[in-house]
Amino acid sequence: MNQVFEISRAAPQDIIHIIRFIRELADYERALELVDATEEDLKKALFGESPKVWADICRCDGEPIGFALYFFNFSTWVGRHGLFLEDLYVSPEHRGSGAGKALFKHLARVALANDCGRFEWNVLKWNEPAINFYEAFGAKPQSEWVGYRLSGSALAALAGA
Repeated sequence: MNQVFEISRAAPQDIIHIIRFIRELADYERALELVDATEEDLKKALFGESPKVWADICRCDGEPIGFALYFFNFSTWVGRHGLFLEDLYVSPEHRGSGAGKALFKHLARVALANDCGRFEWNVLKWNEPAINFYEAFGAKPQSEWVGYRLSGSALAALAGA
């Protein structure tokens, strides 16, 4: 029997679920100790005066079982915005149910509805289940680019703080 999933924009009362999903994802990615985000941080980012990031919740029988968090970037080469998927997560007990596929398809529709020229994300090199999931849709790795990050004291130093 096929499960029916409801996917909708997160509401402020979903913050507790989003935090739980973020922590579960970080634990899976072996980086739980790096999660600093608080409920207040997410409330401000998702539901503040001018949000620049969005979260959608996937529910099965009314129960939150996963989420996607994304924002829009811009490609000068394409001349259009793109959708950048920051996190896609489905609770372990619901993996293989089609929830991840439903969320992923939903995000593709969001990208097209917003005239995005690209739908992009990052995946850890060792996360073979996720890589197989994405490649099953025809996604291709972008191996010519290397991601860089500036944060914490290095960011503050560059800014002249």
